[in-house]
Amino acid sequence: MNFLSVYTKDEKILWIKKGKLPLYQGTDGKKILYISSVALQLSPSDNSKAKHIVKSIAAHLAAYGEFFHVKVVPPALIHIELIDSTLAVWLHNLTVGETSLEGIGGGEDGETGRWPDGENYNNKLFKIQYAHARCCSLLRLADREGLIQLIDNSTEVLGLLSTQPIPWLDCDQKLRLYQGDEVRLMHLLVKMVDDLVFPDSNTSVNWMTTALKLSEAFESFWCNCRIWGEVKINSLELAQARLGLLIVTQLVLRSVLESKLAVFAPVEL
Repeated sequence: MNFLSVYTKDEKILWIKKGKLPLYQGTDGKKILYISSVALQLSPSDNSKAKHIVKSIAAHLAAYGEFFHVKVVPPALIHIELIDSTLAVWLHNLTVGETSLEGIGGGEDGETGRWPDGENYNNKLFKIQYAHARCCSLLRLADREGLIQLIDNSTEVLGLLSTQPIPWLDCDQKLRLYQGDEVRLMHLLVKMVDDLVFPDSNTSVNWMTTALKLSEAFESFWCNCRIWGEVKINSLELAQARLGLLIVTQLVLRSVLESKLAVFAPVEL
């Protein structure tokens, strides 16, 4: 259950982390959902025992309802849905640099980051680099226009970070980002940060494919979720939340390009 320490620095969550509850991200397109089959793993041939185990674990996790919702799903699965305030903390920690993606291992081959040559590979890589550069360009434009304030970091050592909290939540404490393209982009970002910060030794990640998916999700987000124009004038907080999502996208793309694909993350093309 290591992923939870990325979302909040609360000591209770860090205490749960020590239990190492095995989780995988669900495919629900409307919420950030994690699923655990630990009860079935502990008692694969005894359904009644598995049901008892899953109820006990769920009852324990239910005490942390301020961070996530817990549900038992037959035959003996635990569904953990992150609530909006928890996601907002996670997004905040990334955009202001309190959660770092620095110091992550080398290229996909584990050491040198060597990659095959070829037009197809170069085209894929260019799409990822273009998405990163586009994020940087949009964020700098927003900074110049006063929509957000970025840390003055000309060397790009830390990537682009916000100097102030992003208004992720509305007055009802709900995420402002709920449209389809916003949620899809956020899903990918959560999954990729999980894989970057807490890699599963039993699972191999194809970082080229994953980064391409993120680049495509960014393009859909940018095409369908406006920031300037009427949104900037009439819904400044929504525009700022969408810019915050661009900050996280830029940080994740940069980390994958440099630490997993072992190439330069351009700030302009």
